[in-house]
Order: sequence, then structure tokens, then C-alpha cells
Amino acid sequence: MLGVRSAPMSRLMPRSTATTAAKFAAVLLLAVFAAGLAGCKGGAVPGLTTPDFALSTPAPLPAPGEAYPPGAGRAPPGVPVVPNETYTLDSGDQVRIIVFGQDNLSNVYSVDGSGAIAMPLIGPVRARGLTTFELSSEIARKLARKYVKDPKVTVEVATYRPFFILGEVNRPGQYPYVNAMTVEAAVAIAEGYTERAKKRFVRLTRRFGGVMSTVMVPTDYPVQPGDTIYVRERLF
Repeated sequence: MLGVRSAPMSRLMPRSTATTAAKFAAVLLLAVFAAGLAGCKGGAVPGLTTPDFALSTPAPLPAPGEAYPPGAGRAPPGVPVVPNETYTLDSGDQVRIIVFGQDNLSNVYSVDGSGAIAMPLIGPVRARGLTTFELSSEIARKLARKYVKDPKVTVEVATYRPFFILGEVNRPGQYPYVNAMTVEAAVAIAEGYTERAKKRFVRLTRRFGGVMSTVMVPTDYPVQPGDTIYVRERLF
């Protein structure tokens, strides 16, 4: 009808209902904000690329070069990769094996999808999870059974397995690993961030103790062979 104006919504809604709704909205905003802060601190991120059992993996990662407690594992996340006995082999690595006095056995071998290398005479040898020293000892043990008397074997990494970088970078994909590289170097190899990239922290997935662990790390964090880096998109 003409001359009749609608009452404002604040008058139609009871004061107690409006107050309850405002409190609920405030609590919801605080919960979202707290969850965001928790992610930034480097805790494990459930429901992203890992199964539920991966949440038992230690997180957040220790600082680069920081000493880790006994029993934490031989190669926990956060320990920079160096070409020495602490590095454990996995699929995609290539190793140079030298058996002294046996040129037909000395060669570069690839660790296959099952985590093994295939050598003449002795056949498949498990390499996954072993250091180069441990692999050389296993090869020598198999050769000594009935092929070579007192074999002398050395093993070194010829080529590290690649790393992967996905998300908000200009050229996502698989790239050769470069020793002592950081997340920043990985982003540079992928030709930099996109305009929508969230640059402060990235999501990093790494195999640790047979379990895939996903955590948030800063861009100066060391990358290891086989890591998957995901650069997230910022909201605004």
C-alpha cells in the first residue's frame, strides 16, 4: 500500500537471535584464522596428498642442519642431501658401481621402480633404503658367494632422482635434482612464480621411513631428490 514503509531487518529479528548469529560468525572467523596460522607454522597438513597414516610422521620438520634426536631415522626430513653415506637410494637414482679388476661388472646402473638394480652374474640387488656403502657391501657379499674371490666394490651416486614442482609456477613438472638446492632454487628452475602464487610457504611431500609426509616449509628450505613441491594459490 502507498505510504507504508517496510521495517528494517534489525527490527524484525529479535535481539537475542541477532546477538547469537554475530557470536557464531566471530567464532567461525577465529577458527579459520587459527587454522591458517597452524598451517604457516609448518605442521603436517592432513587430507592433501597423504593417507591418514602419514600424519604419524614427525612434523614440523627440523631446521636445516639441525641435529635430530636418536631414533628419529637415518635421513629425516630437513637434513640437507650431501653425496655421502647418509643418503639413501630410491627409484630414479643412478649409481656408478666399480668392481676392481672386473670391467664387465663396472658400470652405471639405474634403480628401477621396484627399488632394485640389475647386475650381471648376481641379478637384481635391492637398493631402496640403502646407503651407497650398504649397497657396495651387499654387492660384494653376493659376488663373493661363487663369482669373485674377495671382491672390492665401490658405489657412488651418478645422478640423483628428479624432484617435482607443481602449482603456481610458470613451468610445473619434473626436473633433475641439483645438489644442495632449496625451494627457491627449485622455483627458479621452474621459471618463477605465477602472479597468483603464495610465496611465503610451500607444501612439500617427502618419503620418510616408508611413509609419504606432507608439511609446509619456507622457501629457504632444503630440497631432497624425489621431493614434490606444491606452490599454492593466494586467496587475494
